[in-house]
Amino acid sequence: MGAGPYQGKGTGVPEAEEPRGDGGAGRGVTVTQRAIEQVKAMIAEDRLHPGERLPNERELAARLGISRSSMREAIRALTVMGVLEARHGSGVYVTHLRAGDLLETFGVVAGLSRGPQLLELLEVRRVLESTATALAAARIDEAGLADVEAELAAMRATEDSEVILAHDLAFHRVIARASGNASLAAILEGLSSRTFRARVWRGLQEEGAFDRTRDEHARIHRALLARDPEAARAAAAAHVGAVEDWLAGHLARQEEVAGGTGTDG
Repeated sequence: MGAGPYQGKGTGVPEAEEPRGDGGAGRGVTVTQRAIEQVKAMIAEDRLHPGERLPNERELAARLGISRSSMREAIRALTVMGVLEARHGSGVYVTHLRAGDLLETFGVVAGLSRGPQLLELLEVRRVLESTATALAAARIDEAGLADVEAELAAMRATEDSEVILAHDLAFHRVIARASGNASLAAILEGLSSRTFRARVWRGLQEEGAFDRTRDEHARIHRALLARDPEAARAAAAAHVGAVEDWLAGHLARQEEVAGGTGTDG
C-alpha cells in the first residue's frame, strides 16, 4: 500500500508544509499542525473521549498517515495545550477537558503582558467580569454572599497591599463562581494575573486611592445583596474601568518620561 499524501518517510525529519492551494502566496499548514487538528477533531466527534488512552504513537501515526516524528510533535503540543496528558509508564490520555486546565496557558499570557496588550486584556476583563457579576446577582446564594462580605471586610481591615491583593482575588473569584458558568469563571481566572494586580494595588497605595477602590468593591457587594443584575453589571464595569484608566495614565506617564529622556541634550 502506497504512502498517503502526508505519509512520513521514517527518517525522523519533519515533513514539509502542506500546499495551501493559493499559489504559494502564504505559509502553508505543517503536517504537525494538521495532525493536531485531526486529533482535536477525533475528540470533538466523540471518536476519542475524555479520560481515554490514545492508541500508541506508531498506530496513531499510521492511522493519520504521517511520520512518528510529526505525531510526536503533535502529541507534545496537545499536551502543552492541556488537551492530552502523558502518564509515566501508562501512555497518553485525553484530559477531562476542564476549562480551567485548557485556559492555563492563557493565564500565562495575561501574566506576562505589558503596555497596550495589557489594556486590551483589561477591556476583555471588563466585558466578561461585568457579565459574570450580573449573573452572580441573580444566582448567588447566602453562603456566597457571606463569602463576598468576608473578603470585603478583610480588605477594609488592612493597609497592607499584599494582604489586600489576596482578598481582592478571592472577592472576584467568589463572584465568578457564583455566576454559575464554570467556563466564564475559568476565563476570568486566567485574566486575573496576580502579578498585574499586585502592581495596581502598589500604584493605588502610592496614590492614596485604597479607599476609592474599596468603595468600588462595596458597590458591587451592595448590588449583589439587592440581587440587582444591572446594578451589579454597572458596578463591576466601573471598577474594572477605573483600573483601565489607572493603567492608561501610568503608561502615558512612562511614555512622557521616555520621551523626555530621548530629547534631552
